[in-house]
Amino acid sequence: MGNHIAKLSSRVSLVANSDTWIEGKAIQQLEKTSQLEGIVKSVGMPDLHPGRGYPIGAAFYSREKIYPALIGNDIGCGMSFWNTSIKTRKVNLDKFEKNLIGIDEKLQEDWQSKVEQLSLEKQLVETGYEKSLGTIGGGNHFAELQQLESVYDQAELDALSVDKSHLVLLVHSGSRGLGQSILRKHVEQFGHAGLIVGTEPFNEYLKEHDNALTFAEINRELIGLRILEKIRAKGEVLLDVNHNLVSQKLLHGEQGWIHRKGATPADCGLVMIPGSRGDHSYLVRPNHDSSASAEALYSLAHGAGRKWMRSECRERLSNRYRQTDLERTRFGSRVICKNKDLIFEEAPEAYKPISSVIEAMVDSDLIELVARFKPVLTYKTQGEC
Repeated sequence: MGNHIAKLSSRVSLVANSDTWIEGKAIQQLEKTSQLEGIVKSVGMPDLHPGRGYPIGAAFYSREKIYPALIGNDIGCGMSFWNTSIKTRKVNLDKFEKNLIGIDEKLQEDWQSKVEQLSLEKQLVETGYEKSLGTIGGGNHFAELQQLESVYDQAELDALSVDKSHLVLLVHSGSRGLGQSILRKHVEQFGHAGLIVGTEPFNEYLKEHDNALTFAEINRELIGLRILEKIRAKGEVLLDVNHNLVSQKLLHGEQGWIHRKGATPADCGLVMIPGSRGDHSYLVRPNHDSSASAEALYSLAHGAGRKWMRSECRERLSNRYRQTDLERTRFGSRVICKNKDLIFEEAPEAYKPISSVIEAMVDSDLIELVARFKPVLTYKTQGEC
């Protein structure tokens, strides 16, 4: 173990080791973004990959300004991790797949009392996007039943009541169309310019941003409850962490703002870091108090990170796989994805190996491993997202 956080310049660092593959364009975007007015420090995670103008898998620290465009259009995108009552020895994938119908559609009337309860408990301000609550969406969003495979810290698992006899559930989704509407309004008014801290536009954006975080959290909870109801199981949320957000943070004695674009906070306890749908996921404990964590802006990778652009996936894979081939993985797990483009775009081959991402963070003293999970059933969509 050592320091594998490389300094690319006075303001840009990269969490990587010798096995970490990162596209040159992503580094260029990281360096260019670090030049924005008010950005003091930028850090690329080992899952860093190019985005639309700004890199994904990165954290940015600013003082006088915040940049909503760095957070992007899915404010509050994140992961919730659940225990479930599903016994591993009684898993029936055919039955599960048959029952998971209608998850893409809006919630029926009999769910409205639960929506209202969660909205009241979490103080969600009405958004106009409530009809999309409880839906996963497209892109890399998913819900996945997983089985515990390897244990590195039994005490932590015992505290969560997670064991090999029951499946767990991981839900990855965000604020749906709400985050898009907030970003669109900002860009129409200010373009990609930042907002000066303390001004009225800054305060207005933060209010909408924080409400979108709440919306995303409620959305993930409803997705989880909806899936468990369909397969006649019970469960509860153990962890819920956002990885697209801006938050205030004291760094080296000065207050500033950390923008996370596809980066998991390292200052909120245990977190799940998933691989592709054909790879492992890891439960990890961030080393929040380490000097390395401060150097990495108290942030971690949020997943495996894309290796290929979406537009090139079908061309690369269609001569090797049929759609039905991609509905099964090397683990024997099943992928429910009836969108013909999406299943190629989200193929495991389009992503980096999660092991390389995890190893880079372990080598950098950013995390300690708690457990490793393998996929059992992944739900993405029955058709259109």
